[in-house]
Amino acid sequence: MTNDVENLTHAMLRRMDAKLDRIIEDVTDLKVRVTGLEENYSVVSRRLDRIEGRLARIEKRLDLVGGLDVMS
Repeated sequence: MTNDVENLTHAMLRRMDAKLDRIIEDVTDLKVRVTGLEENYSVVSRRLDRIEGRLARIEKRLDLVGGLDVMS
């Protein structure tokens, strides 16, 4: 009887360990993907900042300042 309980406990622990390994792999994958998204977001953000600056200069040169205030 004791061996049955021990075998059942070991089997359950092995299954839990396997599930935990899968969860760890999934979390690691998610961390890599989120890091990639953050890097891409920063690139896009920098490009948008430059475009806003360029647009503001164009508006100023064309005397369009006063309608749309892009920089605020």
